[in-house]
Amino acid sequence: MAKTIRLTMAQALARFMCAQMTEIDGRKLPIFGGVWAIFGHGNVAGFGEALYSVKDRLPTFRGQNEQSMAHAAIGFAKANFRRRFMAATSSIGPGAVNMVTAAALAHVNRLPVLFLPGDVFACRIPDPVLQQAEDFGDGTVSVNDCFRPVSRYFDRITRPEQIIPALNRAMQVLTDPAECGPVTLSLCQDVQAEAYDYPESFFAERLWIPRRPRPDRSELAAAVSTLKAARKPLIVAGGGVLYSQASDELAKFVEATGIPVCETQGGKSSLPDVNALNMAAVGVTGTEAANRLAAEADVVLAIGTRLQDFTTGSWALFQGKTKSIIGLNIQPFDAGKHRALPLVADAREGLEELRAALNGWTDPTSWSENARKGKEAWQAEAAKVTATTNVAYPSDAQVIGAVQRVMGSEATVLHAAGGLPGELHKLWQAGKPGSFHAEYGFSTMGYEIAGGLGAKMAKPNEEIVVMLGDGSYLMLNSEIATSVMLGLRLTIVLLDNRGFGCINRLQMATGGANFNNLLKDTRHETLPDIDFAAHAASMGAIGLKVASIAELETQLAKAKANDRTTVVVIETDPLVSTQAGGHWWDVAVPQVSARPEVEAARKTYDQKRQMQNIGD
Repeated sequence: MAKTIRLTMAQALARFMCAQMTEIDGRKLPIFGGVWAIFGHGNVAGFGEALYSVKDRLPTFRGQNEQSMAHAAIGFAKANFRRRFMAATSSIGPGAVNMVTAAALAHVNRLPVLFLPGDVFACRIPDPVLQQAEDFGDGTVSVNDCFRPVSRYFDRITRPEQIIPALNRAMQVLTDPAECGPVTLSLCQDVQAEAYDYPESFFAERLWIPRRPRPDRSELAAAVSTLKAARKPLIVAGGGVLYSQASDELAKFVEATGIPVCETQGGKSSLPDVNALNMAAVGVTGTEAANRLAAEADVVLAIGTRLQDFTTGSWALFQGKTKSIIGLNIQPFDAGKHRALPLVADAREGLEELRAALNGWTDPTSWSENARKGKEAWQAEAAKVTATTNVAYPSDAQVIGAVQRVMGSEATVLHAAGGLPGELHKLWQAGKPGSFHAEYGFSTMGYEIAGGLGAKMAKPNEEIVVMLGDGSYLMLNSEIATSVMLGLRLTIVLLDNRGFGCINRLQMATGGANFNNLLKDTRHETLPDIDFAAHAASMGAIGLKVASIAELETQLAKAKANDRTTVVVIETDPLVSTQAGGHWWDVAVPQVSARPEVEAARKTYDQKRQMQNIGD
């Protein structure tokens, strides 16, 4: 008879998590970096007690907000290239629902995180309990059902033995490179405390190594044939290059073939910016060097990208009349998008086999030389917009230039929503894989500081620079206190443009009046005068406000030696953005309006839509 051990469901869950391992650079490590927890009724008595019993093997971290602690878990997974990840647990009701935004972020970005929200009583005897939302027509529903559409796998644990198959399935999803994404195990609070005789084998140590599928022979042959016929081939490197840790193989492929590369938001830093054939950012927030080639390319090798609208210019960027797309992707759903020739494989394995099969083939020299010249021209343009000038309110680009000069290309710059992703995508010079950390899949305001904390937990000895606007800061800033509490130093650069500057510019570009974005254009009696530096200092950080780019550079240099998180605030111009580069983005403009500006914007919009490759 198999040996068993009597544990509560929550104790079994915690013990199982301790036994899951991975291997990175020859070192065996726990695959779970810890559990983020805010306790309440629904998880404090059951899972809280279980976590205490394993606190020396599975650390528990207390966040200040359920959404932001889950963002920290996601930042940790992204910085680890999905090789390690974390869990997040909350009480029932509002604590659980607070994590749904983070679950959606992880779902869109294909990032692993284990959500463990408390749920109502499975027995239903005390119903309705505090914070329970009742469905008049379905007794099985709780607010945790909100996690279903934003989870790769969802399960509700209503009996203690159900945790056995649920955790096995959860680990398969969290570690599968194609299916990877958030998993939600909804934990009924009474079941957390119920005991069961679990088989000891359930707690045996298990090593999880990423699967690396090689390409199908026929798909590989089709890709090779298409590339060999190309006169103007282009590579689009997405986040899958980084998750596959395929940067070295991509560099070898580019060197062997001469094909220029451009990078998505998720894929930026796949190649060092100094690589002469790295055209950098592509798409709506792309460089002139990359977008010019994209418009002319006849074959696009899309590696590890889901080809979202910012990458494709809402499918109006790739204009080659005989254009073909090769989708090298581990996920078939992405590999075949827009009638692409699918090449379903791990990015590293796929590139290696492609290089071997091309057998010395190179693209036309004139095409690669054209690309190099385009990059040189873009670099000169980028240097102009990032240079220091004596203005009252510097641009985002000038702030980026200062951060780049002081922190260097080896630092990890982290950002999310607003105008900064576009400026950083164009202008930041990434030096190594993972040094550009963008959350622009779900474009979540408030991710930045919490995500930066998670990235620092993944890379404690590296410089993490968080850049965000005042709008994002006001939405979610509480994990500054956590970073101080944990002794994890961040450098946070806060660009205060007194409102939602990026959306204000979009509003103007679509013919709208300045309305409800910049603080001065909102309904108010008194405009707020927020002292962000003092606010950050009140949470234990070093808070500073600077009045110029020169002063910013001085304080950034000092921040590297500070003993705790530093928040440097600088006021910026909300109306200025880098005009060079970029591409049209499909944002629907009203067909009728009393504003002539909107009518004019609609005419332009209708013209631009004609460029979209509808059949693709």
